[in-house]
Amino acid sequence: MIGQLRGQLLLKKPNFVLLDVQGVGYEVHIPLTTFYDLPAEGNEIVLRIHTHVREDALTLFGFVTQREKDFFQRLLSVNGVGPRLAIAILSGARVEELAQAIAAGDLARLTAIPGVGRKTAERVVLELKPHVKPFLAPQEAAGTREAPQAGALEDDVISALVNLGYPRNAAEKALSGTLAAGDCGRSFEDLLRAALRRLSGR
Repeated sequence: MIGQLRGQLLLKKPNFVLLDVQGVGYEVHIPLTTFYDLPAEGNEIVLRIHTHVREDALTLFGFVTQREKDFFQRLLSVNGVGPRLAIAILSGARVEELAQAIAAGDLARLTAIPGVGRKTAERVVLELKPHVKPFLAPQEAAGTREAPQAGALEDDVISALVNLGYPRNAAEKALSGTLAAGDCGRSFEDLLRAALRRLSGR
C-alpha cells in the first residue's frame, strides 16, 4: 500500500493533483481543504496517501496533513460512506468544523454538503460522535499561499463547484452573489471559498 508520496506538483485542480515522483506521474484525488493548502505548481510537496483497492481499480486519495487522512479514514468506517463521499464531506469544511458539527449533531450543516442526505448525516453523527474529540482542537493556521494565475477565473470557479456536486445554476448564482457583494479577494481560492459559504448557507 502507498502511504505517502513526495514529488513535484505538476498540476493541481480542486479535486485532484498530478504528482511527479521520480518520473512517474501519480493522479491523486484530494479534498478542497488540501487544495487550499497546496503551493503553486512546480513546487515539491508531500501528501499522506490512502490507497483504495478494488478489483477493477486502484485509486489514491491524498492529504496535506495526517489529521485530514485520519478523519477521512474515520469517515470510511461509517456504514454507506465510501471514499468519494468521504472526500466530498471533507471538501465541505475544515476537519475541526466537521468534528464540531458531528459533536453537536448539526444535521443541517452536514446535509448542506453535496451528496450527503439526511440519513447519511444521521449515520455519520451516530457512528462518529464518540470518536471526534481528537479532531476538535483548532488546526495550526495555514501559511500564506500563492494565488493561482488569472485566466477564465469565473468559469474555473463554476467548473469546480459543478465538479463538487452543485448544480450549475446554483453555482452560477452563488458566484454572481459573491462577486456582487465584493466581500472577498479575487483569487480562485477566495472566490471558491466565498461561493461555497453561500451555497452552504453560512
